Amino acid sequence: MSKTPPQCPMDAILRLLMGPWTTYIIWVLSDQGPQRFGALKRSVPGISTRMLTERLRMLQDAGVIWREQAETIPPAVTYGLTPRGNELRRVLDGLGQIAERWKAEGVFQDDDLGAV
Repeated sequence: MSKTPPQCPMDAILRLLMGPWTTYIIWVLSDQGPQRFGALKRSVPGISTRMLTERLRMLQDAGVIWREQAETIPPAVTYGLTPRGNELRRVLDGLGQIAERWKAEGVFQDDDLGAV
């Protein structure tokens, strides 16, 4: 008999979303539409270039965002949400509604939320 516990079906998706800045990046792309790298970096205050690059690659590998590179000098790279990314956004909107309700009920303050 195997001694490894069965994996929760949501484990992989939760690990994807719990990465630093991930939900913020998804939110920006959903709210503002496709973005070039520089505009996206300005829209996510406090993120480093390295971290943004890492998160974008991870989200692209997961099929959550698309990446398009124009053959210009310098290259113009644009990112946007795939249908899978838009599907996640609907879930995050639901969590956002719960968070707002809990905040109104005094469950937590703005300081408790940190960077989303």
